[in-house]
Amino acid sequence: MSDQLQQPAGIKPKKLLRRAVTAIGYGAVVLGAIFLGGYPPLGRLAPLALGAVLAVFAALASAEFYALERRESRLPNEAFGIAAAALMPLAAALWGMAGLSSVVTLLIAASLVWHVVFVRVRTVDTATTVFGAVYTGFLLSYLVLILRTFHGGLPGYQLGQLLALTVVVSVWLNDTLAYLVGSSIGRHKLVPRISPKKSWEGFIAGLLGSIVVWLALALLVPASGISVGWAVATGTAVGVAVLVGDLFESRLKREAGVKDSGASLPGHGGFLDRLDSLILVGLVAYWMLWWGGIR
Repeated sequence: MSDQLQQPAGIKPKKLLRRAVTAIGYGAVVLGAIFLGGYPPLGRLAPLALGAVLAVFAALASAEFYALERRESRLPNEAFGIAAAALMPLAAALWGMAGLSSVVTLLIAASLVWHVVFVRVRTVDTATTVFGAVYTGFLLSYLVLILRTFHGGLPGYQLGQLLALTVVVSVWLNDTLAYLVGSSIGRHKLVPRISPKKSWEGFIAGLLGSIVVWLALALLVPASGISVGWAVATGTAVGVAVLVGDLFESRLKREAGVKDSGASLPGHGGFLDRLDSLILVGLVAYWMLWWGGIR
């Protein structure tokens, strides 16, 4: 077989069913938190629902990240990292970018003190401590910032709620189409050294899925303020961010010599496996919306 071609893996019904059941449960929690974020009686506390959900997810994902790094003989301060990862979405929900930045600042300061006090701590351990929390908690917090920051001409957090929903749906559709198309007809390898099963066919299908979701927002909700051209650009950026986030986590697992980051979610692996596509997307979508003039 050519290095550039592979046989499609095929869709395995039992595995697909497990993935679907887990995704439905996970999706219900995330969507419920986003909808509560637009509930008027909650006022300024509305984003806390999403912040609390993502705080739990960030804590579990960061714990899995540190477990992977320990397999590489690194010794991060998990107490600092997991606590900071959990606090970041909550701080973002309560105080926005300032709250998020304050937690990152405290984490860096505490890690520096830890590094100075304990002579046996290596630079790589301190760097891993900070990066693990930033990779999970900080990046996931951008979904909270999207809900909290963008208002447009709509009352309360309705525009932020709509944009956060669009981000999540565009990632889910991307993942679903990439899996179905890649498993069915994917023959051209994308990055075989990092993720042998990924194909160009799956990537293109997922990318188109993300673009369609953002196009639908622009066409069906003019009040969102997103033009058709910027919707295509945002959908493209989101699609690429999904791929980069997925490949980065695949690289982490390959370096640690494991198939999954955990076993908490049937059909998916661990929380890091389930969140890898979403982690980078929040940041990319936030700044695409900001640069697109959405306020």
